[in-house]
Amino acid sequence: MKARQVLGSVFIAIIGGLIALILYAMLDQKEPAIIVQEKPAVRYVNLPGDADAAPSDFTLAAERAVDAVVHVKTKVLREGTGNPLYDFFFGYRYSDPEPVVGYGSGVIISSDGYIVTNNHVIEGSQAVEVVLNDRRTFDAEIIGTDPTTDLAVLKIKSAGLPFLVYGNSGELRLGEWVLAIGNPYNLTSTVTAGIVSAKARNINILGELAIEAFIQTDAAVNPGNSGGALVNTRGELVGINAAIASRTGAFSGYSFAIPVSIVHKVVDDIIEYGTVQRAILGVTITDVTAENAKEYNISRIEGVLVTGLRQNSAAIEAGIELGDVITAINGVRINTASELQEQVSRYRPNDKITVTIVRKNKERQLNVILRNPEGGTGLIQKEQTISVLGATFGEVTDLEKQKLGIKEGVKVITVSSGKFRNAGIREGFIITQINNKSVKDSDELNDIIKKAEGGIYIEGIYPEGLIAYYAIRL
Repeated sequence: MKARQVLGSVFIAIIGGLIALILYAMLDQKEPAIIVQEKPAVRYVNLPGDADAAPSDFTLAAERAVDAVVHVKTKVLREGTGNPLYDFFFGYRYSDPEPVVGYGSGVIISSDGYIVTNNHVIEGSQAVEVVLNDRRTFDAEIIGTDPTTDLAVLKIKSAGLPFLVYGNSGELRLGEWVLAIGNPYNLTSTVTAGIVSAKARNINILGELAIEAFIQTDAAVNPGNSGGALVNTRGELVGINAAIASRTGAFSGYSFAIPVSIVHKVVDDIIEYGTVQRAILGVTITDVTAENAKEYNISRIEGVLVTGLRQNSAAIEAGIELGDVITAINGVRINTASELQEQVSRYRPNDKITVTIVRKNKERQLNVILRNPEGGTGLIQKEQTISVLGATFGEVTDLEKQKLGIKEGVKVITVSSGKFRNAGIREGFIITQINNKSVKDSDELNDIIKKAEGGIYIEGIYPEGLIAYYAIRL
């Protein structure tokens, strides 16, 4: 009897074990099914190849562009006085001016030797040398500069040079691959890659009245890259590298390039006219935000809000009013102040454009004839330059004369290397007299200086009303 009970218990245990094994096996086989179902999601995240996607091989673009990017070397002579502590105790000791060498990059834009670079690369330089990728060197002539866009045009005497063709910066898309080519830290012909991170970026580095609509990328750019090329994957020029966002002075994630839409216009103006023909709409604007939209009863948060109008401007002439929202220029949508600046900068005085505005939540289009900074529609003539002074000169407007209480004078437009900079004369200074003789215009200024012997004594006034005097030895 006991034997039967034991055998029964063993039999039940065996049956229970078999059932457990079968159930375990059945449950264990379900796991692979779950993993198999997850595999398509993993493959989807990796994204399959697309025939229209940007190439991951940039060799063609780099080969097309690298020979057209040059090394720009500048030299500035700065007067030194030796050891200031020694001078304090033992008297001033004159020492010969010491050369200070600067470096940057540039881009050849024509086979006959025109080169575009940044204004800050060559500003104040007394000599500019260009080194090609094949190591040939040339002395460069500064054809013209435009501090408001941080661009400058150089010229070297050569022919048959490799050059970059202009691309279309307006067609750049966020996430598109671009290459930065330049000479960081004097490492010539360096190529880095990144994507377009943002467009029409204003970073407030060029000062008042500047035009900033930078292309932001994450391509590595460092000191020495300034003036170099930003190209697309076809090897076309889409920007000129100009700045980096960094607390250390070295690349830390973002770089900024001047879009070729601005570069092309500025370069053409400098070569053709000797100066930039800047068109002015004559409005003060700010981006539309939730706050000012509520204040001005704007139904849609888009475009730029007109908060001020310049007297006798193109905007007033066309009927633009305070509180209007500008949403497009010639059909190109505008959503930030930088975008409006970039669009208007493509045109010259007397060009006709169509401005789309929203007034009282109703859209309308206005025809606008753009004006020059002086309020007219004519082209600005190249300012006369006296090389020894290192400055360019222009006319004083009637409004400036009235504000400062002067009858006549000549305005200093730009100051580069030369006598004026050494004397401390700044841009905007209005010359009223030279050697006690009144100065009416640039021609008269030229005549007085040509006849002067030994030196000149200059009297004038700055825009803020500060009267200043300078003595310059010629």
